Amino acid sequence: MNDNFDHFVGTRPVSAQHAFDIGALSAWLAQNMEGFCGPLTVEMFKGGQSNPTYKLITPGMAYVMRSKPGPVARLLPSAHAVEREFAVMRGLYGTDVPVPRMHVLCEDESVIGRAFYVMEYMQGRVLWNQSLPGMTPAERGAIYREMNRVIAALHRVPFAERGLASYGKPGNYFDRQIGRWSRQYQASITQPIEEMDRLMQWLPAHLPASARDQGHVAIVHGDYRLDNLMFHPTEPRVLAVLDWELSTLGHPLADFSYHCMSWHIPTTLGRGIGGQDLAALGIPDEDSYIRSYCERTGSSTPEALRADWNFYLAYNLFRIAAILQGIAKRVEDGTASNAQAKASGAAARPMAQLAWSFAQRS
Repeated sequence: MNDNFDHFVGTRPVSAQHAFDIGALSAWLAQNMEGFCGPLTVEMFKGGQSNPTYKLITPGMAYVMRSKPGPVARLLPSAHAVEREFAVMRGLYGTDVPVPRMHVLCEDESVIGRAFYVMEYMQGRVLWNQSLPGMTPAERGAIYREMNRVIAALHRVPFAERGLASYGKPGNYFDRQIGRWSRQYQASITQPIEEMDRLMQWLPAHLPASARDQGHVAIVHGDYRLDNLMFHPTEPRVLAVLDWELSTLGHPLADFSYHCMSWHIPTTLGRGIGGQDLAALGIPDEDSYIRSYCERTGSSTPEALRADWNFYLAYNLFRIAAILQGIAKRVEDGTASNAQAKASGAAARPMAQLAWSFAQRS
């Protein structure tokens, strides 16, 4: 299968560690989900390392189910909160942020041994490679403009009006996030990383004024990047923003700067466009991408954002390193849900080193 179209398209048989009682699921859906009519068969989507994602197939319809990992998984506190994913997508449905329609949430773990929700199955492209091979420069530019449009739309959603006023905690978002990812890193250390220890000290001591602005609150996705978007099969149009498990109410600049890390991550370290000839590819450079976002949101100026940019990049790379360390721990424990997990876990150290290099430049 083409590397570009693998996420919510390619499926595989359900692995033993992610198996559950399909009869029990089918019986529950027949009682609780409008329009459900079996018999039911289940496959597992490729990609996604955290919450297992399944394709539910019936004679008349296909659906997507996301669940917490199986009962054997050692869950970190606050991880895998599928009920939050369900809440935010249900709240965003009908706004300028494209999301699938939510069907049903089951928090009763006695049904299949874990919490889960079922949503609309959408067919489109998920583009894994950020340099978009096989496209023309004009096509690449259109994809990047659409990504910029959607993240700006997300940060403008009047979340209280959408029933999401209590979706996150008030108070300093960065302090909470640095604390959270420090704890998650410490809970999943396989081998100590010196730069992570330095960053855990440095970040809270160097918060810029823009990061302390508590009036600056929006729904943040937490993992907004190209391969968490589903595009129309032929048009440069996002059909659905996927993988909301890290979303909350928070600081939009944290979310946007996370998205912009692609411009700094080299292809050797992950899915990034660092070091590529962007002009030849037709991909906007980071400065013009920042300018477009500021124009769309009106929430900051490119100059103000640039002044604190190294802090934001250090913070986000630290956060990614903590997430990758969590994956490394799941590999060690035998609970990671795909084969790419080993490579992802191994990237924690170089990502932390890159984060520290931005901290030193700040």
